[in-house]
Amino acid sequence: MRKTLVINSGSSSLKYKLYTMPNFEVDCEGIVDRIGISGSIVECSFAGKKIEDESPLNNHEEAIAKLLEILTENNLIDNKDEITRVGHRIVQGGEMFKEATVIDDSNIEKVYDLAKLAPLHNKANADGIKIFQKLLPNATNVAVFDTVFHQTMPPESYLYAVPYSWYKDYDVRKYGMHGTSHKYVSAKLGELMNVDVKSLKIISCHLGNGASLCAVKNGECLQTSMGLTPLAGIAMGTRSGDIDPSILEYMNGQTGKNISELTNILNKESGILGLSGLSSDFRDLTAAIQEGNERAIQTLDVYVTRIIETIGAYAVRLGGLDAITFTAGVGENSVFLRKMILERLSIFKIEVDDATNENRKLGDRKITSENSNVESWVISTDEEFQIALEAERF
Repeated sequence: MRKTLVINSGSSSLKYKLYTMPNFEVDCEGIVDRIGISGSIVECSFAGKKIEDESPLNNHEEAIAKLLEILTENNLIDNKDEITRVGHRIVQGGEMFKEATVIDDSNIEKVYDLAKLAPLHNKANADGIKIFQKLLPNATNVAVFDTVFHQTMPPESYLYAVPYSWYKDYDVRKYGMHGTSHKYVSAKLGELMNVDVKSLKIISCHLGNGASLCAVKNGECLQTSMGLTPLAGIAMGTRSGDIDPSILEYMNGQTGKNISELTNILNKESGILGLSGLSSDFRDLTAAIQEGNERAIQTLDVYVTRIIETIGAYAVRLGGLDAITFTAGVGENSVFLRKMILERLSIFKIEVDDATNENRKLGDRKITSENSNVESWVISTDEEFQIALEAERF
């Protein structure tokens, strides 16, 4: 029996999902958390039950070895050689990687080199690959990059109006994130609408604590909201999104904080958290709004305004609009937010169907009426499936 293991390796955690191929049957999923920290734990859910192992895990190699041990002990694999492919989520592929790629000794260093563009992610991602190369020497390791889907953007979409040497010498350009999610959702929409995705003009809204929008034309990315880093674009849970870059120099003069400190604030203390002063969690914001909290109401207005402005601009770039999709934690779960966004897009003659918008039991669904010129859909993203699909090509 042939298995594919999908891995998302972080600095102190490792998320995973195991598939039986070629039918993409999910055998189990879970997380290895607090690697190198006291209280390490491996969680594994399968067949309607969940097991937890609290063995100390000093590093990622011990964590992965423990995971493989748990998979074997619970008969999820007969032996390690059943895992013939490992699909790795890699945040940054730069311009070096324009598609999912088998990673071996000849190109692993390129993944490490790109840590200059994603220092919090790429090194941990690459470390995970090297460990799997060691522990599963017969498996094929396939890297699926968040940035690859956005590599179809034309220069006018990805170039910044800065000295051209910044791009040529230092790789300063828009790369975008959440590409695996946007690709999955776009393809899924085509299936749900029973049309070829290459005939559609779509705006995909990945709205979670991190959030990005993507204009998809003919099944390819035309424009996306995140930039060189995930800090750009619309406001997010704790990230500011786009701001006047001169604010950094101004606040340096006002507070004495250096660029690194101010950038940390823009990443971790801004967005919904910074504006509301309450929380980065949209559920907390919604509860405060229902209680009449003025700052919470104002924060939501800022958030929604940034989204509808982006949708409007993307519709012009696309030359029209067939559908708007909502996905990720906030996009999939906030009935209130979806309705508010769509009602503010009345120029497109969109009419929300309240019954389907509010009925979570329906799963992936259209939430606009037949009177709408533009359809809107809620689609649960499945990045792990997309990674497994990409890995299967090899």
